[in-house]
Amino acid sequence: MTLRTLAACAVLLASAASAEPFCQSELVFPLQPQHAHSSTLAECPNGDLLACWFQGSGERTAKDVALFGARLRKGESAWSAPFPMADTPDFPDCNPVLFVDAHGDLRLFWIAVLSERWEDSLLRMRVSSDYQGDGPPVWRWQDLLIMDPGDGFEAALKAGFDAVAARHTAPTPQMKWLLKREVPRILKDAKNLSLRQRGWMTRCRPTTLASGRVLLPLYSDGYVAGLCGISDDGGATWRSSAVMPGAALNQPSLVQKKDGTVVAYFREEDDVLHRILRSESHDNGETWTVAEYTELPNPNASVGVLGLRDGRWLLVYNDTEQERESLVLSLSDDEGATWKATRPLERAAGGAFHYPFMIQTANGRVHVTYTYNPPGGAGKTIKHIALDPDWVLAGDK
Repeated sequence: MTLRTLAACAVLLASAASAEPFCQSELVFPLQPQHAHSSTLAECPNGDLLACWFQGSGERTAKDVALFGARLRKGESAWSAPFPMADTPDFPDCNPVLFVDAHGDLRLFWIAVLSERWEDSLLRMRVSSDYQGDGPPVWRWQDLLIMDPGDGFEAALKAGFDAVAARHTAPTPQMKWLLKREVPRILKDAKNLSLRQRGWMTRCRPTTLASGRVLLPLYSDGYVAGLCGISDDGGATWRSSAVMPGAALNQPSLVQKKDGTVVAYFREEDDVLHRILRSESHDNGETWTVAEYTELPNPNASVGVLGLRDGRWLLVYNDTEQERESLVLSLSDDEGATWKATRPLERAAGGAFHYPFMIQTANGRVHVTYTYNPPGGAGKTIKHIALDPDWVLAGDK
């Protein structure tokens, strides 16, 4: 081998060593004036990506809000034009969640909001086996999903609130308000069979456990608590877990540890301590520990956790206490005990980048969609980012 060849090889190796891990982003559709929010994402069996979100003139009080979708064909860089995914006439449709089950069927979970109250939302599901062509899926079946956390619901909520009160012997003013003003109302409503059987809402990705069980994380604004829909037959039937107890819990996101423990990370509701909360299940999602605060900041905004196939975990969240101007990815190699690296996806004063949804596709890449409202009021859309997990390490803040 000549010196010239050796030099060329050295240059190539140095270039490869210094190359930035893959990261690519694009808007799912152009900036526009309507509210576009709460996106979800699924990989189709053919490698295409299917996204869905809700869009309209508002949220729970806007009758024109419906679900829309778009498709990114494998190997392409531009999304299709948006198409309708679901619309309950004269009622807002919100918080879609896409999931391809073990049989290859596409399931769309979402809520239809009654009486302009999140607490009265109906949990809905559609199923399609014909969803890889152009345009919207061909839906073959749909139904309501009814969750009832059972007769022990009130007692479990009370035990959770009691545990929180015991932990916080010097509570903040907002914690005092929650425990003294909200808890009595919540426990009273927990006695009401009708109230506890509605208002359970979607937001975060379903998780398939090592056993094959599917957990659909749900939450209630009325009870500021979570639970899981449980399916042991691939999604054909569903039942409720016990309540996820604690204070100010919202929008759980799930991941399973190697020892089988299921971990839930929560958005904090009511701005109590401005931190992400965490709970565990040691029986495949049937029951949950009282949620505890982590050190990770949270501005009352949705979070997402993902277990990668190599055993590492990714967490996507707003790393602030107030605004949603910064959205970051954190990487853990010890199942959430520590988060060794963090890198921003977005950071711009006056912007709003929030409600992330995250999956890992068959090629190992991570895909994140989120609400994208840049500073200056130019419009609103959904943004998609595809990246190699090591991209987080390469730009640790």
